[in-house]
Amino acid sequence: MATTSTKSGKDNGPRSPEDLAADIEQLKADIAKLTELLQETGQHSYGAARRAAAEGVDQLKAQGEAAMESLRASANDFERQISDSVREKPMTSLAIAAGVGYLFALLARR
Repeated sequence: MATTSTKSGKDNGPRSPEDLAADIEQLKADIAKLTELLQETGQHSYGAARRAAAEGVDQLKAQGEAAMESLRASANDFERQISDSVREKPMTSLAIAAGVGYLFALLARR
């Protein structure tokens, strides 16, 4: 009884070299297609990661700029408060400045 192979993938016996060659060519084509799909997936993943990183950088930049603006405003408020205090009580401010200078001089000697 002679056996033949079927295209369903079930072996009913020995296969001819032509069938094996065809199967090998099909495998090569499938591997090439898989390789291409993996490359596309990698490119999509790279692009998505790059976009996410760019969005993160933009967000951090905006947060940094907001923090700098807040610090500037706080410094301006502090400067204004000191100026107002010096104008209101010039003698007290002069005494405080002299005391702080004296402390710095003591510390500088050591």
